[in-house]
Amino acid sequence: MTQTRQDDTSEGTSHIVVMGVSGSGKTTIAHGVADRLGWEFAEADDFHPQRNIDKMSAGIPLDDDDRGPWLEDVAAWMAARAADGRSTVVACSALKRSYRDILRDGPPRVGFVHLDGPIAAIGERLSGRTGHFMPASLLQSQVDALEPLDAGEHGIQLDLRQTPDQLIAAAVDWIETAF
Repeated sequence: MTQTRQDDTSEGTSHIVVMGVSGSGKTTIAHGVADRLGWEFAEADDFHPQRNIDKMSAGIPLDDDDRGPWLEDVAAWMAARAADGRSTVVACSALKRSYRDILRDGPPRVGFVHLDGPIAAIGERLSGRTGHFMPASLLQSQVDALEPLDAGEHGIQLDLRQTPDQLIAAAVDWIETAF
């Protein structure tokens, strides 16, 4: 079977999801990785429909029905960039394997950088954060929902207590050797 040019372009791209619970540093690290690699960045929170934002702002955790269409939109965004020959880095919680499966259904070559660490360290970060619709009161619900990467998933786990520069360097090093 002959591949089309679009498929050839898409296959040459890579897509990284910087994942973890709220307050783990996803946005900072994903921005840094995207800047260092010259790849396109997206904040998955920007894809949430207003009803999800309203629900979280009210302190109500999202369920799988809330997250499904949101994750499909993020996957479609990555796939569209892949079709144009562009690699991406997305900051997205991607808490469950089933959520990551949805993201993997978008573009080819998706990998995950999981920022993980003690809940106390994350809670401390959240307590100082302002201007975000995700309240600190929902942290435990995210920790409870989190399914760490398993052996069948392409990814790396990093300790979020490292400095942003250390985390970005470790993520870029993994990407450059794993892709």
